[in-house]
Amino acid sequence: MINITLPDGSVRQFEAGVTPIGVAQDISEGFARNVISAKFNDTKVETTTPLRTDGDLTLYTWRDKEGKEAFWHSTSHVLAQALEQLYPGVKLTIGPAIENGFYYDVDLGHQVISDKDFKKIEDKMLEIARGKHEFKMRSSTKAEALDFYKSQNNEFKVELIENLEDGTITFCDHDTFTDLCRGGHIPNTGIIKAVKIMSVAGAYWRGDENKPQLTRVYGTSFPKQKELKEYLALIEEAKKRDHRKLGKELELFTFSQKVGQGLPLWLPKGAALRERLENFLKAAQKKAGYEMVVSPHIGSKELYVTSGHYAKYGEDSFQPITTPKEDEEFLLKPMNCPHHCEIYNTKPYSYKDLPKRFAEFGTVYRYEQSGELHGLSRVRGFTQDDAHIFCTPDQLDQEFKNVIDLSLYVLGSLGFEAFTAQVSVRDPENPDKYIGEVENWEKAENAIISAVKDKGLDYVIEEGEAAFYGPKLDFMVKDALGRSWQLGTIQVDYNLPERFDLNYKGSDNELHRPVMIHRAPFGSMERFIALLLEHTGGNFPLWLNPEQVMILSISEKYEKYAQNVLNLLENHEIRALVDNRNETIGKKIREAEMKKYPYMIIVGEQEAEKGTISVRKHGQQDLGSITIEQFVDLVKSEINSTLKQFN
Repeated sequence: MINITLPDGSVRQFEAGVTPIGVAQDISEGFARNVISAKFNDTKVETTTPLRTDGDLTLYTWRDKEGKEAFWHSTSHVLAQALEQLYPGVKLTIGPAIENGFYYDVDLGHQVISDKDFKKIEDKMLEIARGKHEFKMRSSTKAEALDFYKSQNNEFKVELIENLEDGTITFCDHDTFTDLCRGGHIPNTGIIKAVKIMSVAGAYWRGDENKPQLTRVYGTSFPKQKELKEYLALIEEAKKRDHRKLGKELELFTFSQKVGQGLPLWLPKGAALRERLENFLKAAQKKAGYEMVVSPHIGSKELYVTSGHYAKYGEDSFQPITTPKEDEEFLLKPMNCPHHCEIYNTKPYSYKDLPKRFAEFGTVYRYEQSGELHGLSRVRGFTQDDAHIFCTPDQLDQEFKNVIDLSLYVLGSLGFEAFTAQVSVRDPENPDKYIGEVENWEKAENAIISAVKDKGLDYVIEEGEAAFYGPKLDFMVKDALGRSWQLGTIQVDYNLPERFDLNYKGSDNELHRPVMIHRAPFGSMERFIALLLEHTGGNFPLWLNPEQVMILSISEKYEKYAQNVLNLLENHEIRALVDNRNETIGKKIREAEMKKYPYMIIVGEQEAEKGTISVRKHGQQDLGSITIEQFVDLVKSEINSTLKQFN
């Protein structure tokens, strides 16, 4: 008999050789029907894999991330089989699961796949899936695997196998198809009920531009046709909300090849939006005891050698800037934290002076590969709402909780209500990824987990996601479309104070190291605005919108009254514009709707005579005729309902 431990801590006994699906059936026949994947002692296994030792077993359904991964990885095998049948001579390479689907990279030779071919590929995949073919794993010697792919003239698989150890090589078989694979599949192809080929693209073998270019076929699949339809509807909505599209329509930002890839140019409306976000956070920071500082856009290479950033990122960043002086090198600033360490070092502190909270909207630069650049969400120059808190170990817990409060205030004020707190810790299997003593890492990780628990946050722990100098708390936010994004981060760091020899005088008159907290509620202004655009669809909270009201005059005769209305609104600090173009009122309304002005005020003969205004809210019907005072109260009430004061 063997002992199987389930995720809830319960232990069940089975005869050796029981399978994960057998364990699931012992729990419940209904549950077993939904199990599609399993993990045993931290290793992916098939649902039919015999279990012969004691261990921890986790069973996954479609609702689990790991279940979806197995589902999509299995579907990539079906895609590969379909491509082999439809495109004779095709050479298979790799086909992993990715977020929301899968892809398979293939060498088509002289053949080509276009969007016109998607339907026949989908039909062939569904034909295969309906066969309910079981996925079966089998071991292979290295010699057998090499012979198999050499007989197919598949140099890509041969290269993969040559880098594997004999005794670790496995294949997955289903129907008449076989593929080199490590495992982790659904029970059979029949579970796949809906497939969609999303796109095709070029991809270099193993990401190396010096190697052959392959065809990458992207797809997705679902256990129900209804779920596929819902997903495709979500994709269409996401296209409408694409921040690159909305940024252009709303005249917020642009890019120029002459300026350079990944370097956004902010237009007047976008600059006003950024400024309002900055002022919003600055006001809260002032109440929270932060002091603003400013650091230069470049720094001596030695600064980043000291901090450890050069060793970790130097080769992948912008290259050093040389000066006429021999051996003098500078770097475009990749991080603000080393500069803030040097600001702290300008004078001696005692424990009575701490905590010190330095904040800066500092622009940093990182050389992202051109293929990874994406609108504002992945750029080469971006502004972080950065702050660094230097405190005593005794102050760490309260300071960390205070930063959590500030982060929650920011997210709540901008409509990001659904989130999970992710505690990112080190990967114990890869200690070389990190700097600093294990003891300090343990103290930092425990401090974050304790603060999160005390705050009652819904949290998960992710190994291997820590920064190289310390663990962190990330806020994983769900947007209006249900997509998850990382917004805002808080990090505990014992290492940089050591590297920069930071200290303070304690009550014992001895010198001690401060603890450093890194904090950025927005993360970066660019990425935050990109996500805010997509979350709101460009309908920003009223307090944030660069232009809150568009005043539309029915004809030239009422332009003077429209101007009077504008002046009155500006006296109440309501941001408004007048559209006095010689166009029909219908066209003006349509264009104002497209530009997403929160409110439209329409003035004509009746309004001018009565001293009133006709109000229309974006995306809604007319609100009727009211006085300007009533409208001012309406606007202020809406702002006060979303923008609370930070305490």
